[in-house]
Amino acid sequence: MILKNKILNILNAFCDTPESFQFGHQDPATCIVDGMINFHGFLVFILLIIGFMVCWMLYFILKSFNTNINPISQKFTHSSTIEILWTILPAIVLLIIAYPSFVLLYSLDDFIDPSITLKIIGHQWYWSYEYSDFFYTDLNSINFDSYMITTNDLTVGSFRLLEVDNRVILPLNTHIRLLITAADVLHSWAVPSFGIKVDACPGRLSQASLFIKREGVFYGQCSEICGANHGFMPIVVEAVALDDYVSWISNKLESIPSNG
Repeated sequence: MILKNKILNILNAFCDTPESFQFGHQDPATCIVDGMINFHGFLVFILLIIGFMVCWMLYFILKSFNTNINPISQKFTHSSTIEILWTILPAIVLLIIAYPSFVLLYSLDDFIDPSITLKIIGHQWYWSYEYSDFFYTDLNSINFDSYMITTNDLTVGSFRLLEVDNRVILPLNTHIRLLITAADVLHSWAVPSFGIKVDACPGRLSQASLFIKREGVFYGQCSEICGANHGFMPIVVEAVALDDYVSWISNKLESIPSNG
């Protein structure tokens, strides 16, 4: 366990897993998720205004143009003013929505020179991870497989179908590049608190960026149907302080067997 306090570890975990009958987003751990949540709230605000206007117009029409008030209906086939309004107003609304949307999309694809590269490989039905920046003297890199812990082996406070035997350890406030692929069929590496959902395609290397802003244990799952055990290949990322990360890397390097 890397975090200094196990109790803090468990408390943080409750913020980053789905809850029963949850309605809303998980707590954000990256600036990208903050932007997604803010954009979602902005869209809901726009939708509420449009919905209110449509309902008011329906009420006004039903109240003002019924058979009691207007027994003889008015007949017209064209109104240039109305047509101009219902063309220009939706266009303005779409532009208002498009600007923050494009800014968010650009930030998703914006890559700053990464300090760490993590390679992720999907298998049926587990994940493999490789820290490509760190090598032993004989060029053996840090790599390991991550399997789901069965229900019978769970410890107190662990989450069923979400815990793994080897967690991914990543540092805070560091630009990280994720390289994602698959060894057999389509998979998808997804962690809601990171705002990341990237397909793992055989023969193709996908890329994503990550900048974690708080400590915690973050849970995700494969989000692409990949076979019979698709629901049993969870993802667990533990975000720690940079000093703890360096210590973990050092211990991993020392444990790599030398081929010489």
